[in-house]
Order: sequence, then C-alpha cells, then structure tokens
Amino acid sequence: MEQKFPQRRPSRLKTFDYSQNGAYFITLCTHDRKPLFEIDVGNDLCVVPPLQNKIIHKWIKETQNKFPHMRIDKYIIMPDHLHFIISITERHIGQAERHTGRSLQDIMHFFKTMTTNEYIRAVKEGNLPPFHRKLWQKSYYDHVIRNQHDYNEIWDYIENNPQKWLLSKNEQV
Repeated sequence: MEQKFPQRRPSRLKTFDYSQNGAYFITLCTHDRKPLFEIDVGNDLCVVPPLQNKIIHKWIKETQNKFPHMRIDKYIIMPDHLHFIISITERHIGQAERHTGRSLQDIMHFFKTMTTNEYIRAVKEGNLPPFHRKLWQKSYYDHVIRNQHDYNEIWDYIENNPQKWLLSKNEQV
C-alpha cells in the first residue's frame, strides 16, 4: 500500500525574480526547532559570543564577501532560528550565459551549507553538542520587503524579538 505524505507548499513566489534588487526578510529555523544558539543581536555585539554564535557571525561576514552584490543589513540569532534583512544591491549579469547572477536562494544555500559544515567540525572536535540529522530546516521563510514602512517594521520586529522571546518563556513557567 502506498503511503501518502502531505504536500509541502512552495514558499517562494512563482513569478518573482529573487535575484533582482530589493530587500528581503528571512527567517531560518533549526531542524526540529532545536535550541542550539544563544540570543544575540548580530549588529550590536558587546560581549564575546559562544562558539555556535561565532559560527553564525563568521558566515554572515563570509557570505557578504562571497556575494558582494548583497548585504545583510540586520540580523539576530535566536535559540532556534535566525532573522535577516538581506538587501540585493545590484543585478549581476553572467559573462558566458548573459543571465542574472546569484539569487536569494543561492545566498541562503551557501550560508546554510557553510554553517552546517563548520558546526559539524565543532561537534566532531567535542566543542558543540550534536544535532539530529540536519542543522537547518529544509527551507526558509522569506518576505519581499515592499517599501520603507515595511522595512522599518521588520527592523523593529528583529530588534524586539529577544524581549518577546524572553517574555513568552517567562509566561510558560
């Protein structure tokens, strides 16, 4: 008997070109929402972060180096997810194929791969606890930021996320 699984709905807009200039709000969750990180507002570091957060900070910088046509305007590390505002600042044309350059999916694939590889190395060295099967969920949530008001609301959401997280955890106790 054939087993039927629920169909995963595609999270990307079918007709939208994710390599075009613009700003995007991204949420990337750990697999099974396992709390692997410490709360850390990425752009306002005052203390030395734990190793698992250092991995995230490092690959934020390296991702921006690899994809010079984009920047990460703001990010926050939460125990079981990350939020980013990513801006693609110019459209690249491929030399041979004359097509648009790297898209948001390429950027996120690179980031997820590199953070996973480095996290695995730290687990093998005994410096971080293991995770089950995968570090990150299969996909990620994205929202195309449409205007400055939308951008400002998302910026504030990222800023206030740690307080909301802590309040919700205190209410559960």
